[in-house]
Amino acid sequence: MASKRPYNILECSYVEVQEWLKETDVILIPIGSCEKHGPHIPLGTDSFITMAVVEKAAEKANVPHTPLVPFGYSPHHMGEMGKGYGSITLRGRTFRYLIYDIALSLIYHGFNKLVFVSHHGSNTKVMDDVLRAIRYKTGALPVWYKTPTERDIKLIKDLLKSPPEEAPGWHSGEEETSVLMYYRPDLVKMERAQPRSIHAPRWLGEKFIKTDGTPTIEFMGSENIWIPLEHHEYSDNATIGNPFVSSPETGKAIVERISTHLAEFVKELKKVNVQVYYREFKERAF
Repeated sequence: MASKRPYNILECSYVEVQEWLKETDVILIPIGSCEKHGPHIPLGTDSFITMAVVEKAAEKANVPHTPLVPFGYSPHHMGEMGKGYGSITLRGRTFRYLIYDIALSLIYHGFNKLVFVSHHGSNTKVMDDVLRAIRYKTGALPVWYKTPTERDIKLIKDLLKSPPEEAPGWHSGEEETSVLMYYRPDLVKMERAQPRSIHAPRWLGEKFIKTDGTPTIEFMGSENIWIPLEHHEYSDNATIGNPFVSSPETGKAIVERISTHLAEFVKELKKVNVQVYYREFKERAF
């Protein structure tokens, strides 16, 4: 009986990679994070959700994917020094160089369309210049696919039970807890779950309002002020959503919905003609 060809190139020999390249020039690149979440789910929550989506999308679209990058841009999740939260962050510059080197490696081998996939919203903050550098230098097409989360949950909104005021797509809430219940139930400790905690940093004073984890803060009815806040300054337990309405059934439905959306996007991307004019890999800053 013939063995199934692996989708993760970490499990491929170069022979399988060459076979993939005969069929497609698209590859998925999952980017995660290792950061403090609520006490009931693991530091790798964003990484696990990213992989749950990528693994299914790769099969549905019939494209390969790289192994997960388990670290991201998470300085605001480091917490107070010496408290042992366990978060690991890359500096923005380090993160961009990592993305750049991964991209140039894959382009060197023949991939033309690179779809970076991440559930960690803050990874998106530092991506624009490196994605442009990759495209301008090589002609390849790098794409950033952020899974629907935080305020951008239109794709999965009907699957969630939480009302808007409970921030259903936010940190450690219904969406993330449900997906972990489905994908890695062994890592969910619901007996530790705590109610959502979100407020403007107390040191700012009473005139400021914060209702979720966006980088912005509301003042006098307008939310146009960006302050580089630490997560523990506005969430006491790293829980912004409501974890208590979560279920593995909801988690499965979320993964199916998002992975199908990603797969359909990849199928369309396959049709796009991209002309790569530079494939060299050299140690040169972008």
